[in-house]
Amino acid sequence: MGLTKKQKSLKKWTKQKWRTASGKKSSETGEVYAPSKTIAKLKSTKKERKKYTAGKKKKRAATKAGKQQAKHGLHKGKKR
Repeated sequence: MGLTKKQKSLKKWTKQKWRTASGKKSSETGEVYAPSKTIAKLKSTKKERKKYTAGKKKKRAATKAGKQQAKHGLHKGKKR
């Protein structure tokens, strides 16, 4: 019996190297956790750097408000 669609997605998700851009803990820096490929893409152009900066601001504001997760918009448009 093969894996379900959700199981395949979870398996793929766990193989990705998730981190912050600085490599430090998000609780220390207020940065967003994302796959390494996404972070590299977000640092590649001026437009993407603006998007990343806005995401960090939203994450820091949510953290300051006591929330564990933030809707920062950096994963929008991804197939899920």
